[in-house]
Amino acid sequence: LQKLIHLLQATDDPLIQEQALITLSNSAAFSVNQDIIRNLDGLSVIGAMLSNCIPKVKEKALNALNNLSMNIKNQEEIQVFITQVCRTVESAPLNSEVQLAGLRLLTNMSVTSDYHQKMINSIPCFLHLLLEGTESTQIQVLKVLVNLSANPAMTRHLLRAQV
Repeated sequence: LQKLIHLLQATDDPLIQEQALITLSNSAAFSVNQDIIRNLDGLSVIGAMLSNCIPKVKEKALNALNNLSMNIKNQEEIQVFITQVCRTVESAPLNSEVQLAGLRLLTNMSVTSDYHQKMINSIPCFLHLLLEGTESTQIQVLKVLVNLSANPAMTRHLLRAQV
């Protein structure tokens, strides 16, 4: 895992980055690896890949963070990327794999109300995606909106959102 994280930092080759992210994502299926990746500063390295302009690399980084977000301690570190993930969801092509990967990560990050405030500005986008997206996109958006709606503090933001 340490070598994969170092490889991810050291290369600009998108194919290598994509494969390293896939492997890290698969490794994150095991809770012991989630802790190891966090302790090796892998979350910030993977998070840095969100700025990559290659859609496949960005998608794989979102998938890896999604798998890693199943751990509360990891969520504490991943939350710094929520605003960036929301911007990615908003700017990605409609119904794209990048958009869906971002929505899946936001779903996991919104299971508890800890980070709902960071998603408020994206509520109009979520509602737009609910209207314009394919069934897959609509389902992912609904999961985020259901999580947000479970928080009474979000009621006003959800009801006042301009679409």
